[in-house]
Formats: sequence, structure tokens, C-alpha cells
Amino acid sequence: MIRFDSVSVRYAEDAAPVLAGVDLTVPEGELCLLVGPSGVGKSTLLNAVCGLVPHFTGGVLGGRVTVAGRDTAEHPPRELADVVGTVGQDPLAHFVTETVEDELAYGMESLGVPADVMRRRVEETLDLLGLAELRDRRLDSLSGGQRQRVAIGSVLTPHPRVLVLDEPTSALDPAAAEEVLAVLQRLVHDLGTTVLLAEHRLERVVQYADSVLLLPGAGRAPVLGDPAEVLARSPVRPPVVRLAEVAGWSPVPLSVRDARRRATGLRERLASRRSPAPRAGRAGRAGAPLAEVRELTVRRGGVEVLRGVRLSLAAGETVALMGRNGAGKSTLLGSLMGLHTPQRGGVGLAGAGAETEAAGVVPHRTAPRDLLRHVGLVPQDPRDLLFAETVAEECATADAEAGAPAGGCRALVRRLLPEVPDEAHPRDLSEGQRLALALAVILAAAPPLLLLDEPTRGLDYAAKERLVAILDELTAAGHGVLLATHDVELAAELADRVVVLADGEVVAEGPTAQVVTGSPAFAPQVAKVLAPGPWLTPGQVAAALADKPAGPAGTAAEAAPPAGKPEPPAGEAGPPAGQPTSPDPPTARQPPAGPAPGRLAARGWWRRRGGS
Repeated sequence: MIRFDSVSVRYAEDAAPVLAGVDLTVPEGELCLLVGPSGVGKSTLLNAVCGLVPHFTGGVLGGRVTVAGRDTAEHPPRELADVVGTVGQDPLAHFVTETVEDELAYGMESLGVPADVMRRRVEETLDLLGLAELRDRRLDSLSGGQRQRVAIGSVLTPHPRVLVLDEPTSALDPAAAEEVLAVLQRLVHDLGTTVLLAEHRLERVVQYADSVLLLPGAGRAPVLGDPAEVLARSPVRPPVVRLAEVAGWSPVPLSVRDARRRATGLRERLASRRSPAPRAGRAGRAGAPLAEVRELTVRRGGVEVLRGVRLSLAAGETVALMGRNGAGKSTLLGSLMGLHTPQRGGVGLAGAGAETEAAGVVPHRTAPRDLLRHVGLVPQDPRDLLFAETVAEECATADAEAGAPAGGCRALVRRLLPEVPDEAHPRDLSEGQRLALALAVILAAAPPLLLLDEPTRGLDYAAKERLVAILDELTAAGHGVLLATHDVELAAELADRVVVLADGEVVAEGPTAQVVTGSPAFAPQVAKVLAPGPWLTPGQVAAALADKPAGPAGTAAEAAPPAGKPEPPAGEAGPPAGQPTSPDPPTARQPPAGPAPGRLAARGWWRRRGGS
């Protein structure tokens, strides 16, 4: 169905190829999972299948890509639309109508599908993806996860023979992700649809894959084969495969069910070992309150998005907000940034120097330039923070506006994703690379309170580990972190506490291990495999088997980098002798002098944007 013949792609004549030596076939009726590190060329390969490369993105396509016998170099995307349905990393970029129902019907209208067939398929898709209650909603009023489901539905309704999906579950809660993957599996098994899917959260997808296509990067040829065989030697592996390596299992299991069947001996070995150290309060490290949410009620578009929410966050603490799509997580983060005026209750931030009440700084009454001295937000769409022409310029401007030492922002980008070039335009980066850059821009100012909305979209496992290390350094220095995430593995690694929202209300709150193991939807893979044991991550299991105490971040204590000066990631060279690895993060009690009037103040984009 999909054939690559000696395919290579380069975006400039004198540049190194993004893809090289791609020579393989994806058969009809298979779900092929595309994996590899961030920025290795996964999106480029997908775009070559649907014709966006080279017709839309430009560049030089070598070799030949055929889909259902059509050469994508000779057929632009509009001539492939009846064969290939595509959903990219940014759902908003695909929308052309205003409401959910119209968007689901648009592709069929363009292909001339009869009206009665269109109506039936729209209803089927609304039910399949749980969108029936949203059918009349405006697209710009939906949460990120709801938009993702609409984008997927819009390419399902024309019934294409090939589906090309770039991180289709990245913005979905665990239950919604399972529903989408179940739909894809039915399309593959019942209708013979061919699915080529790129995803970083392999723990969600790998058990559904018929084959895995690995892009190892660094000029090496792709590897296509059996999922267990490919992942056993892949640089990106889900937690269950990493657990298999710790336990010495071969072949590696790909699902929790298979791992549980083999885990009896491992549970017996762990029974006599010490339990991992509790994360709550970082062994008493939590300090003075940084934020207090008191009986907060927020209405948006006539709908109560938050109702009576209470939350506190202290210095040195990391709290994860979890819950289904549309539960109000992004609205709660936005309220802490002053995006929304409370109908009842209120929000207070620690600090002085702005309009205050007894509880401290009131976000929605504080000027953005002053507010950024107390709190910083990395939104779901990192492009909202990026304005410069190059990565180097973006970082230099961020350092200058934050009053931080020159090179600090660039050092943070290098730690997260070392391969991001200085001269690249931020809009040309992959989703994960843009996110790393946006994270670095906000981290450069080192605000006392850091808000992150889905901070691991587009990041591979290695980049996530580096992000965890950076955030641990900040909390060790007295900063607070509040993150909204559907990534249960990240919450297990990083969070001291988990707060679960449902329909705008707090329905669960407590130490991470207690909350995530008490819910099948939010439990990480290792917890499911080793239940009812207390272990959440492969690092905790490795530390227990080595009879050494587990580090509080969920990794082996001996493997954890020292706070403030981590070792460079494997394969990344450190700086020359005598040069610092990165600037020390400022403490929460000594923030930078504050952003200069200019771009960071202009980043008051939140005053104008929606999203929940």
C-alpha cells in the first residue's frame, strides 16, 4: 500500500538530508508505528506519504514514494485526498470550518459524497469518538484534546484507504486515547485500512502495532520489523520494555497484560526489598505557599468551567493536574495567569509589588509585566511564545528580557534537545523542538511559580528525563511547579502530589503514589504490572533490586544527576574543561530583576486567547 524506494529528503541543497536510505513497504491493512527520537524526521516521512513533501513544505525529494500506486511527487495532496487522510501535530492548522459537525462533513463535501451518506458517517463518527455532545460547539471553544478528536474524526469520515497520523493521542486523556486507538484497530482489522502512526507515548500504542518503523537518526537507515524485536534495540522504549530490561525478560513484553503474566518472579524478588521513598513534600522540602486557589468558580461562554476549586502549592513542590479532556485543567492554569476573572472565590500568588489583597498578588488585576515576576506559563501551543527569526535570536531575547546571564536560555534548549540548531527558524522545528524552546524561554526567567500545560507533547523519553532533571533543580532551589498533563508516566516520575479534576471540580487529591495507583486510568505501566506493590517506575524497580534506596524522582538514587549540575545525557559531549554546563537556577526568593518592557510583556497573548 505504501512504498518507499530509496527515498531521501533535504530542505536545502547544501544541507544534510533529514531522511536518507528509506527503502521499505507498509502492506495494506497494517498499523505501522513510527518511532524515533525528537527531531529525527518522523513528521517529514509522514508528510512524504500524503504529498505535503515536497508540494507544500518544499525541499528536495529523492527516490519515489507511492501510495496505492500513486506517485506522491506527481500527485499533489488534493489528488491524494480520496486515498490518504492526514492529521498533523497541530489540529488547529487543519480546521477550515467553525463548528464540530461542519468540520466532520467538510472532507466528504469536497469529495462529492452524497448527502445521505455524509449524514450517516457524521453520526457514526460523533459516536465513535465521543463527540456527540460537542456537535454544535465552535472549534475555537474546545480544549486541546477535544480538538484532537475532531481532527481525527474529520479524516475518518471520508473513509480513506490510508491514515497518516502524527501523535494522534498526545493531547488526549488516557480513556479518550484508548477509544481512538480502538477505533483505529477496528478500521485496520475490519476494513483493511492502512495506518501509519507516529507517537512518542509508546506505552499507549505499541500493543496495537503490527510493525514498528524505527528512525534511529544520525544518517542511519530506518529499521522496519516486529515490534518486540525493534523496540528491544530502540533508543526510545516504553516503561514496560525498560522494566523487561531491568528484570531480564526476553523477548520483551509489549503490553501490561503480557508483562503481568511474567512478573510473578519479579514480585517475589521485590517483596523483601525496601519500598521507594515517598515523594510527598520532597521529604519535607516544601516551603512557604506560592499560590492559593480559594473556592474558585469560573464561567466561560455561559458555562461553569470551574466550580469551587481549592488548591495550594508551596515552594519546592511539584503538583500534577490530571483529568479528562475539558475538565478545566487549562482554565485553572489560565486563572493563575490572570486570563479569567473569577465569578466566585479567588486566586492569590505570594509576593509584593503589584495590586494585592490579603492573599497576595491577584493575577487578573495585575499587569502582565508585573505578573511575570511571579508566575510563568508554557501553553499547549508553544508557538504563542515564539516571535524571533532564529533559535539563537529567540534565546538571546529571552535572556535579555529576563535579566538572566547571556547563554542561559540556549543552554536549557541544549540540555533538553541537543540537536536543535542555532540558525533554525522556530516555525520550522518539530513540535517537540518548539516545545523545548518555549520551555527554555520561560525557564530563563526562573519565575517562582512555573505553570506547564501538556509539557511533554512531542518529547521523546530521553528529552522527558532531561526535563524532569531541570524541573527537579528548580524545585530544589525553591520554585513551585504546577503542570497539567495526560502523561501518567511523567506524573509518576515528577509530581509530589496529584490533583484530579472532573467537570470543573476536584475529585481526588493526594500523594502521587496514592492517587495514581488508586485509578486504573491514571496508573503508570509499572504500577499496573507490579500491583499491589508500591513501585511506579522502572528506576524505582532497578534501585530496589540493587538494594539501594530509590531516589525521590523515581529513578535510582545513584543514577540521579546532582542538583544544579547534571551529567550530560548519553551520547552528548559536555562542555570544554573550565566552562560551566549551564547557569545555576536562581532561587525563588531571589528572582531575576524582572522582564524588560517588550516581548515578554507582549506575551500577554493570554489576555486574548481561549482554550480550556
